[in-house]
Amino acid sequence: MKKYSFLVIIVLLSTAVSAQTWTDFNDECTSVTMGKKATADGSVRTSHTDDSHRSRTNIMMVPAQNHKAGETVTMYRRLWDNSTKMQSYRDDSVGVIPQVAHTFAYVNTAYPCMNEKQVGIGESTIGGRSELKSDIGLIDCQRLCGLILQRCSTARQGILTAGELLKEYGWIDAGECLTIADKNEVWHLEVYGPGKGNKGAVWVAQRVPDDHVAVNANASTIKHIDTNDKNNFLYSDNIFSLAKDSGWWKEDEPFVFCYVYAPQSRTMLACRRREWRVFDLVAPSLHLDPNAENYPFSVKPDHPVTLEEMMNIFKDYYEGTEFDMRKNITVTNDSGKTIISPLANPFMGYDELKLHKVNGGWHALGERAIAVRFTVYGTIIQCRDWLPDEIGGLLWFALDNVASSIYVPIYCSVTSLPKEYETDARITGFSKEAAWWGFNRLGTLCAQRWGTFRKELNTHLLPLQKEFLQQQASIEQQALNVYNEKKPAKSIDILTKYTNQQAHKALDKAWEIGDLIWTKYDEAW
Repeated sequence: MKKYSFLVIIVLLSTAVSAQTWTDFNDECTSVTMGKKATADGSVRTSHTDDSHRSRTNIMMVPAQNHKAGETVTMYRRLWDNSTKMQSYRDDSVGVIPQVAHTFAYVNTAYPCMNEKQVGIGESTIGGRSELKSDIGLIDCQRLCGLILQRCSTARQGILTAGELLKEYGWIDAGECLTIADKNEVWHLEVYGPGKGNKGAVWVAQRVPDDHVAVNANASTIKHIDTNDKNNFLYSDNIFSLAKDSGWWKEDEPFVFCYVYAPQSRTMLACRRREWRVFDLVAPSLHLDPNAENYPFSVKPDHPVTLEEMMNIFKDYYEGTEFDMRKNITVTNDSGKTIISPLANPFMGYDELKLHKVNGGWHALGERAIAVRFTVYGTIIQCRDWLPDEIGGLLWFALDNVASSIYVPIYCSVTSLPKEYETDARITGFSKEAAWWGFNRLGTLCAQRWGTFRKELNTHLLPLQKEFLQQQASIEQQALNVYNEKKPAKSIDILTKYTNQQAHKALDKAWEIGDLIWTKYDEAW
């Protein structure tokens, strides 16, 4: 057993090093959005995977607050911080802006994601031209998410508020896409700085049709802007003048936003392949070309997408396609049949890819799948207009690699979360007091022999996910009955207890399956 433990530690350490090297190519995020007629239950959805090695791992509920006249809110920017037990970011104060009289309650993840009014936000970094980065703004992406959730009750209001704040106080981040949903509609907001020495921002927002699915995978996807259609397009007043003055566009040329402000993103294989994969999963009948440079902004799915199907999108690593990185790592089984080796995993780091001589663009061109081992957390947000906000706003929250994790239901109105989920693993180092470690350990173990250990996930973890999905209607009806009795506080208490119960159940199961793998396969590596 001592020999086994030592070997496993060496394997895990080498995997961590290779994964860190690999993320030089693809340390980014994916967001998928769906209009209300594109989903099986009629909910509007947005989502996010925070694919990073430095984002904080915890989640907290921030209550609604009233503020006195003259109060301010501090703005920060993120800086790398190596002083903690794990690599992380620290917040560096850059200034203050005026506070508003009342701020809504919201769910505070690394990128704040949902408020009590059923406004939900996903995020995906899209870079943009290097010349656009400003050095004198006050607002970065994480702070903008928080400001929108604190101040806005609809997605459209969130976009307009963001535009006003950025014009006055300035954007200090790289190009970002925020996917902002409410219980009626969902939008993609793409934001860039106005250039060094300039304060403000340049931005555009496009509405996803009610019966469509859209995706952002670290590349600008907004192309032609209909300036006469304010129902589906919003944009900053400098969107054309900045492009013209910078020499990126001439008035006699077509204005294609993504090529004007982020042309390099349309050539990145890691981005456009994920776009293809999402669209191909929901609308295979379109037969989209997996090697194309551009895809539609959004597509109509072949059938309304269930919540479970959306969860499976975020577990995807191109299995069954020519782009599965494991496809040429094979062995001969006892029956003499050539199969993918159980040791081949779809989350290999750069050094492992070179070792196995994996073909395609996996290392030279930065190819990556939707599911990756360096995901810190993932969200899927449901906004539902047929339920009171307290019940209708639902965040599904998964820690670590979604392919080996489970989505926990967290209602937007809950007043507390388990302390393990509120604890940042980057501060504690390895500890059972931080929930992220339970899922990270499980994901790291499973990646060592994916072909074998995924069966343990299918046997022990997937049934729990199905249980959570099946219980959703029952708990919501219970909360709604109480709410209709004019007892909203009691309804919130029911949802808070349920959320905490399910969060504990998921975490216990992650530790349990990790222990099972650690012991059951002692001599079978």
